Formats: sequence, structure tokens, C-alpha cells
Amino acid sequence: MATKIDKEACRAAYNLVRDDGSEVIWVTFRYDGATIVPGDQGTDYQHFIQQCTDDVRLFAFVRFTTGDAMSKRSKFALITWIGEDVSGLQRAKTGTDKTLVKEVVQNFAKEFVISDRKELEEDFIRSELKKAGGANYDAQTE
Repeated sequence: MATKIDKEACRAAYNLVRDDGSEVIWVTFRYDGATIVPGDQGTDYQHFIQQCTDDVRLFAFVRFTTGDAMSKRSKFALITWIGEDVSGLQRAKTGTDKTLVKEVVQNFAKEFVISDRKELEEDFIRSELKKAGGANYDAQTE
């Protein structure tokens, strides 16, 4: 059966993370049968990492505050998590299903496909977003 996405519900969750007035910094999109729906959400990145177990595949939209002495800004990451125990067929479908998620999650600085928990570390993601972010004015402190 072809995978579908609940666009309205997923868009609401996506917009919650994009809203600077919201404390929610991450949301997951998970499979409910053959439909991708919003999963958990939260204000602590470490709680998000706990969702990424070896037996699941999910998508996540995460907000990080990045910047330097001159400016702070929100950067967004789209993370595809594929646990080690996910079957080969499900792994393959995840790649094509991601196009459905991208119909909703359209604005992000960097995309990650991760199956190694070490790559989920906040410092690693933040560092990759900083590299993708352009100018760094840290060296110009007065």
C-alpha cells in the first residue's frame, strides 16, 4: 500500500516549531500504518534523541538557535532517523516517503539521514548547521 501523509496535521506541527513564540523546538513525523502523522514534540533536544530507537524510522523537524556575537537566528534541520533494526524494505521506502514529508517541511538549512546515535548529538548537528550558515563574525570581537 502506498504511503500517505496527513498534510494538515503535519503542517500544524511544522508551523509550531517554526514559530519563534513557541517553546516547542522539535516534532517528529511517524508512521501510523501507511500514513505519516505528527508524533511527539518537545522543548528539550535530549528528549527527541530518546525517540530514536533501533526499531523505528521517523522524520524530525528541529529548531536550533545559532549565530555568533553579531547575530542570533533560528536554523532548522530535517532529520531522517532509521534505526539499526529497521528492515531493508522499510529502509528503502523511507527514502521515497521523505518526499511526502518535504511537501510539508519545506524550509530547513540542512538535511540529515542518520542511523548512528553518535550523529544525533546536539553538538554535531549544531556544528553542521553552523557550517551551512554562512558568515561567522566570532573572530571580529572587539
